[in-house]
Amino acid sequence: MPEHQRRLETMTWPELQRQAARARSTVIWPFGAFEQHGPHLPLSTDALFADRLTDAVLDQLDPDLPIWRLPLQHLGFSPEHQGFTGTISLSAELLIALVVSVGRQLEQAGFQRLVLFNAHGGQIGLLEVAGRSLRAQHPRLAVLPCFLWRGPEGIAELIPEPERSQGLHAGLAETSLMLHLAPELTGQERPSDAPADPSVPPEGWSLEGEAPCCWMTREFSATGVIGSAAGASAELGQQLHERLVEGWRQRLEALLRSDWPPTSGAV
Repeated sequence: MPEHQRRLETMTWPELQRQAARARSTVIWPFGAFEQHGPHLPLSTDALFADRLTDAVLDQLDPDLPIWRLPLQHLGFSPEHQGFTGTISLSAELLIALVVSVGRQLEQAGFQRLVLFNAHGGQIGLLEVAGRSLRAQHPRLAVLPCFLWRGPEGIAELIPEPERSQGLHAGLAETSLMLHLAPELTGQERPSDAPADPSVPPEGWSLEGEAPCCWMTREFSATGVIGSAAGASAELGQQLHERLVEGWRQRLEALLRSDWPPTSGAV
């Protein structure tokens, strides 16, 4: 299927109405952010990943499957990166209201599922809250908030420790993926920034994980990087890209061939 036929904005309203009425009709909405990514990656890093991966996954799906995409939501919720020039963050309230408003109109058009395909780790929880709020108000619409880096098999094994657990932002994985997708936007620096505060968290606690804290980047990094980009390569980026695309292709195909999840008043 040509890429434009998966895009809702290229349709006429009668065509959109016909497609929305199909069984299992699903919309995927890519979410990024406009935030600092160290001295070597663009402000659009998360947005570029969400946008490019969405298209790559849709391109691999059976063209007869009922899934279409919305335009990229470029601005996101990034208060942890404020203090670095260039970061632009929406408020939590505004992003939740945006998801609820758009989702309501998709449900009214007849769509049955909305996948929030997010590439920014700092808004995982917020989009889950937004999705739950939308679902509570419009129970006929199934809402599935997803994070790009969670789910596909074999991602973690490509990233060695300590970067696997400590490379939270603009490190090895993101730099490598950018070198694969848009090398022209990737600077020559390969910064490595350890936390400015050398204190070790108490046992069982960490920046992220099962018992995280609400960290601010300036508290841990002078460059905006949390982790290390040393060793980043386009080859690693290609491996990450292949596993991400295949992993999400499998998940979306399974979803689209099912009637899950159940909804109230589903047609």
